[in-house]
Amino acid sequence: MKIYQLKIHLNPNDITPPIWRRVLVKSDITFYELHQIIQVAMGWTNSHLWDFSFGDFSITKPSEDDDWRDTVDAKSIKISKLLKKVKDKLNYTYDYGDDWEHKITLEKIIGVIDINQKLPTCIKGKRACPPEDCGGSWGYETLLETIADKNHPEHEEMLEWIGDDFHPEEFDKDDVNNCLHDDCWKDIDSLF
Repeated sequence: MKIYQLKIHLNPNDITPPIWRRVLVKSDITFYELHQIIQVAMGWTNSHLWDFSFGDFSITKPSEDDDWRDTVDAKSIKISKLLKKVKDKLNYTYDYGDDWEHKITLEKIIGVIDINQKLPTCIKGKRACPPEDCGGSWGYETLLETIADKNHPEHEEMLEWIGDDFHPEEFDKDDVNNCLHDDCWKDIDSLF
């Protein structure tokens, strides 16, 4: 088994400064497991539809409503089938309304790893993930402008909506790894 170092970059063309995570995962996990890991690493709540796109088909959780496109069951395919060499890329979309596009890049393939290294693990990241349902990149930009401007008419309302614990420039790798290392990511459907 190999270890993959993946970089997950959120809406790379739309959000500056960038929001991203770097994770180590086993090469033999399924795309469904990668979805679960991304949800935890980014800070999403698994509340919306999602898919990985690679070429002309999508990898997702099967649905009877998916007769409009070619899909592959995310539980049936391992990431090593599509991510084979360094610099291979694919896209992950979360929440078709807000359209959170993630560019996933295979940065390194590690043959040997410290036996004490817990996997999956997040080794680095920048900035907090946007709150769910904030309107995509443009809505997030507006949200940040609103909470930064104490004179904005919606300032207090937005602060109340996002809560006191949201700090856009902060990322807590330890919180992410606590969940990843406790295997709670494997049951993400029941976490939120």
